[in-house]
Amino acid sequence: MAELTILTINSGSSSLKASLFLADGERRNFRYAHIGYDHSQNHTKAFDALLHDLGNAQPTVIGHRFVHGGEITDAARLIDADERARLEDITYLAPLHMPSNLLGVDLCTKQFNCPQIACFDTAFHATLPEMAYRLPIPQTLKLRRYGFHGINYSHVAQQLPKHLGATAQGRIVIAHLGSGASLCLLENMRSVDTSMGYTPAGGIPMATRSGDIDPGVMLELAKRYDDTELSTLVYQQMGLLALSDGESSEMSLLVQSSSKAAKFAVEYFARQVRSAIGAYAAKSGGIDALVFTGGIGEHSAQVRTLICEQLAFMGFNLNQEANQAHLTTISTTSSKPVLIIPTDEEAEISRLVTDISRRLI
Repeated sequence: MAELTILTINSGSSSLKASLFLADGERRNFRYAHIGYDHSQNHTKAFDALLHDLGNAQPTVIGHRFVHGGEITDAARLIDADERARLEDITYLAPLHMPSNLLGVDLCTKQFNCPQIACFDTAFHATLPEMAYRLPIPQTLKLRRYGFHGINYSHVAQQLPKHLGATAQGRIVIAHLGSGASLCLLENMRSVDTSMGYTPAGGIPMATRSGDIDPGVMLELAKRYDDTELSTLVYQQMGLLALSDGESSEMSLLVQSSSKAAKFAVEYFARQVRSAIGAYAAKSGGIDALVFTGGIGEHSAQVRTLICEQLAFMGFNLNQEANQAHLTTISTTSSKPVLIIPTDEEAEISRLVTDISRRLI
């Protein structure tokens, strides 16, 4: 097989990230942030900017991050007509993300004449045991926990051995904290539990998503709003935005704010992350290492401090100098390891695309 020039497309809920991996090993990165929630208009503008910045570059294959793969467990699939139709049919499972994921495929189809590969966030969690993926509802409803952020969890898991040695095979909690936020419990470098559930709206609070919430609250809200209004509320008006009384959904702004509402939102978020970490310790009988990733996890020393300061009883203590400097290892010498591993979904997509290209293209 000839050497590949791979374009990776990572269209998230608040940004478009792309990378061009050239055959000679060079990598060019592109990022277009703060797209907003009007997916058709704003994501189209972001893709237009990407296509402009790519210039005359011609990829031989394109890999797309897809938040949801539905019932399939494949890490990646060639996007032919049947697969495009299948992905269209499951957009309701992740309405904040899937339309822009599909938009990327359609725009690239117009611009480039090359194969396109879908890489699925849900695939990494195919190893969840029944105890983790079952929901306490009738099985006849055919609803389950899927889990998300799997492309980055896979990337982080592959980095663990060089940082942790044999401990990488132990009980590791990865906290992927960004506009979308979740946690994953690894054992033997495989996903055995994760905070997001049937959709990316569950788990811990996020920028504009509440995370887990009393079903009775949702029943009450369903009485007050129609389906469209309720969907807008659930995906765009909850989370940090609501906790800060509308001040901001951006953690970087909230931690700088002196308002009481902003402080409350930041502390609430950290408390919920701590709670999830403690729950995983109870489920697994302890935690051997903690890893931060994602925009907040990588860049907010204050949030990491708020999360870890109450975890000393579990053996986690931060070296504040290392924490403020955002070093890879931010724990003290007497602490269990606490790491920062940067998100790089694009590298993982490139790896998956290379693998499937060798087999299918």
